[in-house]
Parts: sequence; structure tokens; C-alpha cells
Amino acid sequence: GAYGPLPTSGRAFISVANRDKRSMIFPARELVAHGFELMATSGTAEVLKRNGINATIVRKQSEGEGPSGEKTIVQLIHDGQVDLIVNTPYGTGGRLDGYEIRTAAVARSVPCLTTVQALAAAVQGIDALNGGDVGVRSLQEHAEQLTAIVLRDQLELAGIEVSKATETASRPRAVPIM
Repeated sequence: GAYGPLPTSGRAFISVANRDKRSMIFPARELVAHGFELMATSGTAEVLKRNGINATIVRKQSEGEGPSGEKTIVQLIHDGQVDLIVNTPYGTGGRLDGYEIRTAAVARSVPCLTTVQALAAAVQGIDALNGGDVGVRSLQEHAEQLTAIVLRDQLELAGIEVSKATETASRPRAVPIM
């Protein structure tokens, strides 16, 4: 869940489990389009970079402060340097880091999204707050759009040009998904 009002700009921190890395690419790109500066843990930052999205690498709480005094994400949250958090923890280390991140988010009233679906919905909300046109849609329509976005990103990652794949994309079993 979210712990504070949705920001319309600022600094967003993204740290997602491996299973969520592909599906967070499009919403992350949208955050940048809205003027957000991205921060991410090393694994997430690497995936963003491979997809042409810049993110400043920040340290996990479990990594501790850096040798040159680089702060951990939890310290940055407490210092008021983070406006939006996307954290989908998985595994023991991720769960502990996630707990620390969410605790700091609550203390500072920073919105904290724990699923990629919540991030996609938040991006639509940010778009609406920034003057975009967002109509009322059913949950099924949102799911359909998110599925289409994920499929498009997977096609692009597989090296298939999206404009040429439109015909094939309507039949998912004919599309090689990695």
C-alpha cells in the first residue's frame, strides 16, 4: 500500500525482485517522462540502463554505508531525499531490506508501492495529476493494457520490432517469449 500522497515529480527509488524487472521498464520510463529522477539498487539499475533509462545506484540497507560515506536507501528516505518508492521484495534479504524501506516510508509519509501493478496505476494517477486525460476504466481494461505493455517490452527484449509484430501479438502463443 501507499503511505503518503502521490507526488507529481521528484526522486523515485525502484528496487524490484527479478520476476518484476521486465514489467517495471515501461512504468519506469513513464516516471522519467514525467520528470522524475530515478534511483535504484544495482540489479534494478542495470536492467533500467540496458533499456536506456538512467538511474543513480543507491545502496541497500543490508549493504550498509559506502566506503566514501554513500548513504543507504533507508538513510536517504529519512533525509527526505526520496519522493516515491517502488519495492517488490522477494527472498530473505529482500524481505528484510523491504521491511526497513517500508518502515522508513511510513515514518516520512513517502508513498511506497509494493507491486508493479500498483506502479502502473500510480503512473496513470501521476499522469492525471499532471494534466493528462485518464478516463474511468474497469480492472480488466487495466490488466489488458498492462499485459499488452509487458508483451511489447518482451518482444523488444527478444529483438522483435513492435510495429512488425502487431499482427502476431494478437496471438500470444505464436510469439517467442523469453
